[in-house]
Amino acid sequence: MMHTSPLNDYDLPKIRAQFPILSRKLHNERNGGVDLVYLDNAASAQKPLAVLERIDHLYRHDYANVHRGLHSLSEAATDAYEHARQTLADFLGAPRAQDIIWTRNGSEAINLVASSFGERMHSGDNVIISGAEHHSNIVPWQILSERRGVEIRPIPIDDDGHIELDQLESLCDQKTRLIAITHISNALGMRTDIETATAFAQSRKVPILIDGCQGAVHEDVNLKDMGCDFYIITGHKLYGPSGIGALWAKQEHLESMPPYQSGGEMIRSVSLTGSTFAPPPAKFEAGTPPIAQAIGLGAALDYINAVGRKNIHAHERALTVYAAKKLRELEGIRLIGRDHSHGIVSFCLDDIHPHDVATFLDHQGVAIRAGHHCAEPVMQRFGLPGTVRASLAMYNSQQDIDTLIVALTETRKFFA
Repeated sequence: MMHTSPLNDYDLPKIRAQFPILSRKLHNERNGGVDLVYLDNAASAQKPLAVLERIDHLYRHDYANVHRGLHSLSEAATDAYEHARQTLADFLGAPRAQDIIWTRNGSEAINLVASSFGERMHSGDNVIISGAEHHSNIVPWQILSERRGVEIRPIPIDDDGHIELDQLESLCDQKTRLIAITHISNALGMRTDIETATAFAQSRKVPILIDGCQGAVHEDVNLKDMGCDFYIITGHKLYGPSGIGALWAKQEHLESMPPYQSGGEMIRSVSLTGSTFAPPPAKFEAGTPPIAQAIGLGAALDYINAVGRKNIHAHERALTVYAAKKLRELEGIRLIGRDHSHGIVSFCLDDIHPHDVATFLDHQGVAIRAGHHCAEPVMQRFGLPGTVRASLAMYNSQQDIDTLIVALTETRKFFA
């Protein structure tokens, strides 16, 4: 099968060969089946051989618990585990690896901030979020509101899907304790003007949290320059394993925030009458950590760097523009939002329910996402029950988009 890239010097066949699952056949495989076209990367990306082999090697040769052992296996596992933390710090342009806290995913990282940083908030304080947020950057603040009486102030989104950042001026006041917004919308692919948002937050001396679960995938991130206080990532969207995410936070916040969970590893000393806690990052990493998952994520980031982030991002953006163009040419398609350059295109097909579209496409080998994408306020803003979402990764091709277009044409005929 021929796979093409919008970039002449981007070796797409070589990249695709590194992802074994892309050779998978679906439906009636004994009779040849249909080729998998995987367009659900905003939910979770596939894993390259470098990640699969690194995790396998760890479990076969070097696995032990970290930090606690004096034997060779524990030292090898600890070195690999902490090297992964440094790899992520370098990937994000973080000043110090010690400011990276491992979590299970991006949701847990936001919950950590809401539960720990949120302890200093009181009734009458407020947190500003936006109407573009994933539920994981809404619900933790709602729980904080119920627990401590904190007001949640939403920033609306406009008809193009962009956050109306000019509303910050009227929403922010002396009682604003945090601004929490997305870097790139998982539902629409819209990019927030992070530079404007962080500059505003700095001018008001209000901490700002950026949900980078999509942003770190589709843009270079340099936390030294970004100006945020907290940045969130999740590993499974970055070609790493599930079960690993991270919070980066400014050192002064981590030192002042109380522990999020308690148990082994995160303590300095324990008696039956009291305990003292270890400094960050250990203070926030209770119990046996996600050892293999962190090391697997480190391997994924090494692979991304080897391919070249600028090359990947240019490929994804060119391909997203191509997908949006082809979709606009298809009768019955309505694209939602306007910023179609960051790996995500969200759309509706006539009055066919998105779930029906997704089911029909699956039988033709095309894996897409349908529904509200854990962003119900976005759907409510546009008066929709949900959308069909095609989301792209480094290994997708123009042929994948062409196959999607053919499959959508057949879908429309079937439901006519």
